[in-house]
Amino acid sequence: MPDTALDAFADRYVAVWNEPDPGARRKAVERLWADDALQVLQPPQTMREAAEKVGMRDVVLEARGHDALEFRVRTAYEEFVAPGEAEFRVHGDVQRLHDVVRFSWAYVPRADGEPQGGGLQVLLLAADGRIATDYQFIGL
Repeated sequence: MPDTALDAFADRYVAVWNEPDPGARRKAVERLWADDALQVLQPPQTMREAAEKVGMRDVVLEARGHDALEFRVRTAYEEFVAPGEAEFRVHGDVQRLHDVVRFSWAYVPRADGEPQGGGLQVLLLAADGRIATDYQFIGL
């Protein structure tokens, strides 16, 4: 994948989290992720701390398949983007090594444009170029 295609891929990934139209969002999920794709999310720090209090140290959240991924994207959109005050953006360089793509993203308020959070995506691509496994680490 040339650099411009790689940047466009990361932009499409981030754009799905900002997409207001449910039909367009579902189609974007199907185009980006393989049918049985898995997203593994490192929970936010507060969730990890709560889990540690009850003896769970290696807590991860998972979503598998288009229905679960669409639900995950939709709920993130509703919580973070739909109110109209902020959006997700690619933050920095996009890199690829064989079938692994890595980039950072930021949660950016529209008022001042300064990132208020973000994370790291590490994507393992399937043979067809869609995402097979999506690792998301919260925190910039």
